[in-house]
Amino acid sequence: MIKNMNFKVILFTGIFVAMMFSFTSSFAFAHPHSGQIMIDDHTHEPQTETIPLNGVMALEKSTIFFHISEENSLPWGFVEGNITNHVEGYPVVIQIFKNDEAVHFAQTNVEQNGDYEYKFRVLYSDNGFINKIYEGNYSVKIFKVVYLNPGNVI
Repeated sequence: MIKNMNFKVILFTGIFVAMMFSFTSSFAFAHPHSGQIMIDDHTHEPQTETIPLNGVMALEKSTIFFHISEENSLPWGFVEGNITNHVEGYPVVIQIFKNDEAVHFAQTNVEQNGDYEYKFRVLYSDNGFINKIYEGNYSVKIFKVVYLNPGNVI
């Protein structure tokens, strides 16, 4: 009974801390947007490729970049976006690479309005010891299933 109660306290504390961090706006993040992204004093244009799957749907692959500085002290990073013509029932798949090596894979659901968000740890602290999980430059590949001609879908 005590072990179960301790587990519940730890679980509640973890959820509470996660919720508190989710209300802050200070995160490292990556999201597809128009414009240029400055990394190490030079810019990178987001790239999007559409791969038809059949006459109705396509796989949209966006490649974006993000940088986590050496001075970063924030624990969370996230990938977010909005899909205007998403196909219901297909999650967004996210792949994070450093120096062309895969470092993280994830998938997240798409809300009815097309929004998606995936949060991940970029560092953690344990008794004053900080472990940086991510640091430097990364490329992020985001895969979305979309309608080719959303106006023709009933």
